Amino acid sequence: MIIHSLIIQKLKSLSFTAKVFLCLLFVFYLSLGALVIIISPARIAQYLYDQARILAEAPFGSLALALAIVCISFPPLVGHTTLVTLCGFAYGMNGVYIAATASIIGSALVFVVLRFLFSARLRTWSGHNQKWQALESVIRAKGLPLVVLIRISPFPPWVYSNSLFASIEAVKLWQFVVATFFIIPKLLLHTFIGSKIAQLSDGDQRGRMDTHTKVINGLLVGSGILIAVFASWLVYNLVQNHIRHLEGISPNVDELAAEAIEDFDEEDPLISHT
Repeated sequence: MIIHSLIIQKLKSLSFTAKVFLCLLFVFYLSLGALVIIISPARIAQYLYDQARILAEAPFGSLALALAIVCISFPPLVGHTTLVTLCGFAYGMNGVYIAATASIIGSALVFVVLRFLFSARLRTWSGHNQKWQALESVIRAKGLPLVVLIRISPFPPWVYSNSLFASIEAVKLWQFVVATFFIIPKLLLHTFIGSKIAQLSDGDQRGRMDTHTKVINGLLVGSGILIAVFASWLVYNLVQNHIRHLEGISPNVDELAAEAIEDFDEEDPLISHT
């Protein structure tokens, strides 16, 4: 009841424009759900699978997908996990080569471009931000191992993580690239999920499966998603706990550095308007 009252109060406090937007969003998702039911999930899945096969068989399909991953590596674009999953959906486990190569190149390109374009702005901003100064000092003291830990953390998300490291002058390009290689296991997991979803989406492959195989594939997809969510939560908490208890660093500095990472998607100095 308390949560329900808080939600009602929050809705009443919204502006007229926000209320209209929420209503339109509700209508959109309601219509989308009705469309899925009318067309049927099986037909939609088959259509998506057929389009993925067209992409996989196109002469430059893999290049187009790789370029898309490079492009969405630039903030404020989103969709990295979706495109990595699509690599598995279209190319099976071989899609991890596309995902990994494009992710490493794209993130390195973001690092270089943002560092080159916004270096003056970054120095001005960091000079007046205690949390950022703390993060800089922690990174400078602990070096590559800490860069790797922060890189494999799911927060900030992909594009903000790219921007985060471009914003930390203590991080060198080679350190960032090396740390990015450590996300390949996560790319493998999402590619695997995409490949299994593709097998279940295609009517021909699904028709050749017995019930036992279908159940196993469904469980593999569900388990993969749960593992991805749990691993993300676990790694994030481990990284935050590690930063807050670094040896040889003042507890106050540790806390400010951890807060800098937590709040980065809202305070990004390279792409925010403030």
